[in-house]
Amino acid sequence: MHFCVIKSRTLKIFMAMVLIAVLLCLPINGNSSAEVYLGYSTRKVPIYSVSTEQKQVAISFDAAWGADKTQGILDILKEFEVGATFFLVGFWVDDYQDMTKLISDEGFEIGTHSNTHPDMVKLSKQTMKSELETSIQKIEKATGQKVELFRAPFGSYNNNLLEVAQELSLKTIQWDVDSLDWKGLSAKEICGRVMSRVKNGSIILMHNNSDNILDALRLTLNRLKVAGYKVTAISDLIYSDNYTIDRNGIQHKN
Repeated sequence: MHFCVIKSRTLKIFMAMVLIAVLLCLPINGNSSAEVYLGYSTRKVPIYSVSTEQKQVAISFDAAWGADKTQGILDILKEFEVGATFFLVGFWVDDYQDMTKLISDEGFEIGTHSNTHPDMVKLSKQTMKSELETSIQKIEKATGQKVELFRAPFGSYNNNLLEVAQELSLKTIQWDVDSLDWKGLSAKEICGRVMSRVKNGSIILMHNNSDNILDALRLTLNRLKVAGYKVTAISDLIYSDNYTIDRNGIQHKN
């Protein structure tokens, strides 16, 4: 009898452990329950920066509203002979198809920033896929350029979104240097933020229509040049294959 009681108790403990393990694997808002309740990180991470010994950084511009400063940005980039990546929202492409084509024709890289700029973690995986596919089709139709990079609106992502992007052969890109140009900072303040944070392998975030972007861009590119940095598009900085991304979003070459 005593043996049966012990055996029954052991069985109950075992079943409880199995149940807990199953529950911790269930997703909550695209992330695992283990991460939410126990702080155990099973979260996928996009590329925030690159581990490299080269003095090289990438500069990027998110475009969702307005385009009156975009030509000026292109002119400054060409003046300094640097590369850049533009992340375009689908409705921006609809409104500015000629500018979209010009960005591509001038030799700059274009990635998708979604189709309607939603907080994509709130969407179903099918809607996420539709957002990306629709925007990709618009960009590729306007430019003939294959879209290989994605930046999530608001920088908001979860496992579901990164999995959908990967299924569409997109690399998801964040940033490690936020210029905060959208907050109305002066050109000097924007440049100061960038230069105080930039390092080898950094990805710099700017916006195509922020108040002081033209003066800030010129000042920043000059400071980066003096500091010895090569400024490129994101695809010229990141590793295309045989890499890992650590928990901080730093991409390492294997």
